[in-house]
Amino acid sequence: MSFTNPQDTLRELGLHPGMEVADLGAGGGHYTLAAARIVGESGHVCAVEIQKDLVTKLKNEAEQAGFSCVDVVWSDLGKAEGSTLKGESIDIVILSNVLFQAQDKAALLAEGYRILRPSGKLLLIDWSDSHGGLGPRPDHVVKRDVALKLAESTGFSVSGDASTGTHHWGVILVK
Repeated sequence: MSFTNPQDTLRELGLHPGMEVADLGAGGGHYTLAAARIVGESGHVCAVEIQKDLVTKLKNEAEQAGFSCVDVVWSDLGKAEGSTLKGESIDIVILSNVLFQAQDKAALLAEGYRILRPSGKLLLIDWSDSHGGLGPRPDHVVKRDVALKLAESTGFSVSGDASTGTHHWGVILVK
């Protein structure tokens, strides 16, 4: 089984020290912590998560790792300006395994677009299939072409593909 390596994927994206990152729907924080390692103390990573137990867990992990550049916030990404972040304040937005869960997929992508600086990038990763129950239910899987149409209707341009392993698809979008 091959899954993505968050740190390698973020380097493909051009993430470097000093950048501002938002991990929307951060979950367990794999991308949050990988981004913190790259941006360092001169950068900032904001992890946004709706599940309060995951917020607490990720806050603890970031503290234990010594990442003072990480903020973890509880927020509902299903509402307008749900990230609570300032518009055009972020260099890189990460949406990994979140789109399939969103009730309003277009609104989620619009929030990513809103907080990105001009020419900012959004890393969009989601499950390519249900994979026999390893991923989401088959009726929740968002196909790559459907996601790209939604992203383009939001104003994004496709920059290229991202390395994601065998169970996911990934694209790099530019504002």
